[in-house]
Amino acid sequence: MIKWRRTQTHSLSLPQGQPLTRREHPTFGNEELAVVLSHYDLGVIESITPVDRGSTQSPKVGIVSEKGKFVLKKRAAPRNSLRRVTFTHAIQESLKPTGFPLPHLIPNRTDGGTITAIGSDIYELFTFVSGHPFGHEPAQAKDAGRILSIFHKILTDFQLPDNPPTTTYHDVVGVRTSLNNVPTALSSHDSAVGQQAELLGLIQRLYSEYESAGESANDFGYESLPPLIIHADWHPGNLLFKRDRVVAVIDYDACRLAPRIIDVANGALQFSMTTAPEAEHWPEHVDAQSLTAFIEGYTEYTALSSLEMKTIPHLMIEAIIAETAHPIAQTGAFGTWSGYRCLRMVAKKVVWMVEHANAISESIANAAKSGEILRQQHLEEQNAKKSSTRPK
Repeated sequence: MIKWRRTQTHSLSLPQGQPLTRREHPTFGNEELAVVLSHYDLGVIESITPVDRGSTQSPKVGIVSEKGKFVLKKRAAPRNSLRRVTFTHAIQESLKPTGFPLPHLIPNRTDGGTITAIGSDIYELFTFVSGHPFGHEPAQAKDAGRILSIFHKILTDFQLPDNPPTTTYHDVVGVRTSLNNVPTALSSHDSAVGQQAELLGLIQRLYSEYESAGESANDFGYESLPPLIIHADWHPGNLLFKRDRVVAVIDYDACRLAPRIIDVANGALQFSMTTAPEAEHWPEHVDAQSLTAFIEGYTEYTALSSLEMKTIPHLMIEAIIAETAHPIAQTGAFGTWSGYRCLRMVAKKVVWMVEHANAISESIANAAKSGEILRQQHLEEQNAKKSSTRPK
């Protein structure tokens, strides 16, 4: 039995701490902004402010005008193809009439569409939603799970385009390739100088654990799970909160067709991540309260099969390796952290999850049972309400 610990949690996708490698966000030129905004009916512009959160590849600005507050975003490659943007906009437009919490796309006045293409560039304008970041509270993690279940339920019958994206972090060649490329990417990095032997050992361990986790998920029946539209980037940096409730889910650029458990496992990982100011000081364990709260929130409204739940610990391992391998192979860093220090942290967490996979599975199963009890209570309340409103 594990002695679970309560520690500060944070999304792996939004690293904190002292910058090791500063990456400036791209910006709009004044002339570019003037041209893009001429396509929208915003009235008098009162202020324009750079937005420094989210992808470092996509420039964003906050706009205050007499018509309200907005966020303008320029799509970055490779997610700036017209076909890809059309797909993700269709998803957001399907969510909008249901009351799902998301920023609304603003149509342009050129053709009334939500995609503004100028040359080879694509721009999007959204309503601004006020909220605060994830505050590391289990109640917030629970609502994040609840909102994810609603997302999946709404999009169950979404009309799919031809050949939607399907690749995820599970059992994919790209992750293996990135891991193999990491030593080259870090060969001249200060943090890895003199540590080549340990670095190669880290890569070999992560490669082996990625392979093993993928095989375990497949052995439990992952490949038999039906695909549906998933968010594919469900982490605290893409959710805004007011107190304990999610008020906005942002960034649908990664949406794709895949088993829903890909989202559930990644969310369970991201919302239970324990951190410290520096990567090398991160605790190895996950936060039990946030992990179980997330699963309880999801299963309070949607049941998970036994097969799905058995894959979660293994998919969590794949997810943390996949998320860090690609950017480190590309740039030698993960956000503001050096790649070598980040990999040491990831390896430490992976080893812990491997050693405690059975205990994680047990916690997930118990949380799902609690969610099922709540789900039955909701159903009984709904039936009682229907009975009370029937004519006598």
